[in-house]
Amino acid sequence: MSDERFEVRREIAARPAEIFALLCSPAGHVAIDSSGMLQSAEGKSVTAVGDEFLVHMDRESLNDFPMGKYDVTVIITAFEQDAHIEWTISGQIQPPIEHLYGYRLGPSETGTLVTSYYDWSRIDEEYRGKGIFPVIPEAGLRATLGILARTVEQPPLDLAALGRRGGGLVVAHFSSSPAPTVVSLDDGAAAGVVTRALRGDGGSFWPGSGGTG
Repeated sequence: MSDERFEVRREIAARPAEIFALLCSPAGHVAIDSSGMLQSAEGKSVTAVGDEFLVHMDRESLNDFPMGKYDVTVIITAFEQDAHIEWTISGQIQPPIEHLYGYRLGPSETGTLVTSYYDWSRIDEEYRGKGIFPVIPEAGLRATLGILARTVEQPPLDLAALGRRGGGLVVAHFSSSPAPTVVSLDDGAAAGVVTRALRGDGGSFWPGSGGTG
């Protein structure tokens, strides 16, 4: 490992495909962020090199530069289904810094060996020597892996029990939407709602109206 790259690993009890789906989701990036900078995101899940999505940031979480709230575009620079995803960002600071973030996934006895890395070896010369890198400490990568593990390893929600309490309805609250979503367990949509929550939307579920408890 070079002096301009952090790389940390963790065993996670989930299949590579499950973890990769979360890492491809804009909402998933927000849900597992340990820095507190990522506030929300817009865009579709990425599927190839060159795909992009928008992230709303708040630098106050780091308190290193007085940038306040701003937006960055995440640009995918490497993509291998269920195995490797990498990205750089473009935002207020121009020319782009060209530091790289990424994950490599490999099957293991536990489920998946996840490697998270942050590489600033190719940053633009304009920024080199200014003492601002690395932006994220190695401990930040480890903390994010911990949140990732917690997100994908949580047991499935007992929708049947929620439905009994809610008269056949479940109310889902997603971080990506200000309004709650009411789901009937009879219409087949519940599975999709659960999938969204487990893929990093940071949602919560409650019994719907009409419940007895």
